[in-house]
Amino acid sequence: QVQLVESGGGLVQAGGSLRLSCTTSGSIFSSNAMGWYRQAPGKQRELVAAISIGGYTNYADSVKGRFTISRDSAKNTMSLQMNSLKPEDTAVYYCNIEGRRYFLPWGQGTQVTVSS
Repeated sequence: QVQLVESGGGLVQAGGSLRLSCTTSGSIFSSNAMGWYRQAPGKQRELVAAISIGGYTNYADSVKGRFTISRDSAKNTMSLQMNSLKPEDTAVYYCNIEGRRYFLPWGQGTQVTVSS
């Protein structure tokens, strides 16, 4: 059974920063591209950033230049550094594999709330 565990969310003012972390099993982490997803109330879950096994990254236009995704193979951990946060970034943030036809069971997510 694979577990995805997100952490690091919180309440910040617009313009502030947060760093999210995601931990999963080593076998999953080493064999898949990974992504950060978010879901705001009343909206679909969307991919905001992804990182390949080799470390290549891509970002949704809405976060490009503000968010940075990274992975630490030694710790089986993926991070999302979020800077210059905006109220529209408010959502529950999840991690999962990326680029497959399926997802692993979703974790609990971590709430990010940005006040204006």
